[in-house]
Formats: sequence, structure tokens, C-alpha cells
Amino acid sequence: MRSDTILKISVAVFVGAFFLYLFGPLIIMSVTAFNSSAFPRVSPFECFSVEWFNVLVNDDKLMLGLRNSLFIGLGVVLISVPIGLAGALMLMQISPRVRSWYYTIVISPILIPGVVLGISTLVFWDRLGLMFNADYDSFFYNGIFLTILGQATFISAYSMLVFISRLQRFDSALEEAALDLGATHVQTFRKVLLPFLRPAIGSAAVLAFLASFENYNTTVFTIVSESTLTTVLASKVRYGINPSISALAVIIVVMTLFGAGVYEIMRRREEAQRAASTLIAKAGDAAAVLGRKRRPVYAEPAMIILTLVFVAGLGTTFFAGTVGVDQCKVAVKEEKRRLAEERIKERKLKSMFKQAAPGKETGSKSGGGTGKVEAKGTEGYKSIFAPQNLEGQVESDEKPAEDKGKVDAKGTEGYKGIFAPQNLEGQVDSETKATEEKDKIDAKGTEGYKSIFDPKNLESQSGTNGSN
Repeated sequence: MRSDTILKISVAVFVGAFFLYLFGPLIIMSVTAFNSSAFPRVSPFECFSVEWFNVLVNDDKLMLGLRNSLFIGLGVVLISVPIGLAGALMLMQISPRVRSWYYTIVISPILIPGVVLGISTLVFWDRLGLMFNADYDSFFYNGIFLTILGQATFISAYSMLVFISRLQRFDSALEEAALDLGATHVQTFRKVLLPFLRPAIGSAAVLAFLASFENYNTTVFTIVSESTLTTVLASKVRYGINPSISALAVIIVVMTLFGAGVYEIMRRREEAQRAASTLIAKAGDAAAVLGRKRRPVYAEPAMIILTLVFVAGLGTTFFAGTVGVDQCKVAVKEEKRRLAEERIKERKLKSMFKQAAPGKETGSKSGGGTGKVEAKGTEGYKSIFAPQNLEGQVESDEKPAEDKGKVDAKGTEGYKGIFAPQNLEGQVDSETKATEEKDKIDAKGTEGYKSIFDPKNLESQSGTNGSN
């Protein structure tokens, strides 16, 4: 294989990978727009449906944000394109020594973060509203008005760059010649410069509109209580989305491709017309060229083919997405139910097999493998509820007296056997001896009263009473 062939293959692979990287996400999102699944996904593809386009149209919040974005984009174009054109013309007229400083100043809004631009715009117009004592219903606090001004501060710089690149190829001698022939400056601008800048004006307008349509960083601060398409999409992504967002992406992609196709057809048509005019003019038949009527755009073969492809694709999508969709959804629902039942059966069988499986080593003794899995830190409590533990407990209950005296609390050595039954015998003997000895011991000074209550004294007492 030659080196030229290898180089061509490598370049082709690189270009293919590059375009796949760019358009791969768009292709995937376009496929999800026609899937009947409630969540944007490509696989599994359930039913081919266009119901999400209907959901998109009926989403009032999203449609309101889309209308606001279109209105804001139009306003940004009307402001940014004239400002960019004026800045570019000014750059070409000033002295070369201050041109670099001027260029740096007018380009600086591009380098400022959109968050800073949004906050500064909001604060600036709020202070102006307070200065004029304006209420909150005035344009000082209108979200759409503030968003247009905030976006135009940096989008006008983009427009100016487009005009600068176009003016660098302009021959200023054409303006001088028009002025020498008696034309005014307004006539020179309208008849000479403006036709030359027409392609740049279209490019700057498209760039400004797209930059405004997709802007989020500045818009999220300046929109206040209103909403745009980007802010609505951001809120939907935060809380969950459905394929209606993919349907919106498909519409935007199709419109972009259609617009690009129309622009390319018109550009090639103008180039072909210009080349033909040049050739005929050189041949000396300029009057015939100037008098020839141009073919309309819709009559171009490429435009006809593009329109037919678009209509055919739209019709196929509509009919294929509406016929048989309900039957397909029913079949998909039944299939999901069947798969769910099969999963439940498989889980039940697995749980039954796990319960019936024998235990590891002690599984047959301790109840079918319950000892296989042990919690961490319970190694010392194995078989704590085993029945054989009760045998030792019963034996220990039958011999409490033998084991009770074995373990003594610290400091109770002198009280051993304090409640022993044999201590009562000694206690009874001591009480008997105490009563016997009680009579022997008399209190001091009671010697003359000994036996004063003796019963014998009553006999003598009764004898004396009888004699008397």
C-alpha cells in the first residue's frame, strides 16, 4: 500500500470521527424523540411514535419560553447589528496609532463572563429606576427588556468582528470615486458600501440571533420573573425531562439544516450568475446579461429536491408514528409484565434454594445452614442459645449451697456462715442461760426486796388476814 493511500485513509477516518463526534449526540437525541418510552433513550426502542411532538406543542410553559426567546433574539439582532456595523466603520476611519486601543475596548465585552454582564445590567437599570422613582411595572424592571440589553452588550462585539473581516477586503477607492462623481456620503454608503456588506449583514444577523437564542449565563440574571427557552429547559432538566425535549431538538436541527441548505443554494446561484455575467461581459454582450431575468429560488433544482425530501420525511414520520402505535404499546406493556413476573419467580426460586441448602459444618445441627453467615463482632456468642447450655444451668441450680460459699465478696470474710441454721441452737441456749443468771444478779440497793413477788408470801399474807 502506497503512502498516499495511507494518508488519504487516515484523513478520511479522522474526518469521519470528527463529524461523528460533532453530530453523534444530535443523532441520538433525534432517535429518542420517536421512541414511545417515557424517558429519552435509544435502547430498548419500544414503539415508533410522534406523540412527544404533540406533548411539546401542548407544553404552555415551554412554548411561552420559546416565544420569549424568539422575541429577545429579534430584539438583539436589531440592536447588535447596527452597533457592530458602526463599530467596524469607526475602526476603519480612526488613526492607526489608536486603532489597537479602540479595538481592545470594543472587544472587551466578549472577554467578560456572562454572569458579570447579567448582574451588572440588572444593578445598573435598577439604580436608574430608583433615580427616576419608577415602579416595578416599568421597563426598568422588565425582564425581556433587560435581557435584550444585557445580551446586546457582548453580541454586538461578535457582529463587529464579522463586519471587520468583510471591510478588510473593501477597496476604499470606490467610495472616493463615488464622492468625486458628486454622490453624497449617504448615497455612497447606500449605493456602494451597503451592497458590499450585504453578506456580512446576513451573517452577523444569524450569528446574533443564535447567540441570543442559546444564551443562559446572562439571561438567568436579567430575565427576572419571565422565562426563556434556555431557562425553562434548565428547570426541566433539574426536575426530570421527557422526550419532548428531544422533539424540540429535532425541530431546531431540521430548521437549521433547511436554512443552511437554502443559504448554500442562494450562494451558489449568485456565484454562478456572477461568473456568467463576467464571461458575457468580456464577450461584449453586457446588455443581455443585465436584462436577463433571474430564476426564482423556489425554481432551483436543488431547492425542489430539498423540499421534496423534507415533505416526504415529514409525511412518513407522521403516518408511521400514528398507525398501530396503540397496539404496539399494549404489546410492550404485556412484555414488560411478563418479564417482571419471570424476575419475581427467579428471585423466589433463589430464596428457596438458599433456605434449603445445608449449613456449613454445623448446618444439620443448628437448623439448615443458619450458622454460615455471622455478624461481625459476634464470634464469642456462638451457640449461646444451644439447648445443651440448659443442662449445665440446671446442675448449677441444684447445687447452689455448694457453689455459693466458694465465691465471697471482698471484705465479707468475717461474716461467713452468719445465717447458718446451727447458729440458732447456740442462740437458744444462750437465751436460757441468760434467764437463769438473771435471778442471780440483782440490782444494787434491792437486796431487801428479794422474792417480794414470791407466791409463798401470799400464803403468809392470807394467814395473817384470817387471824385478824
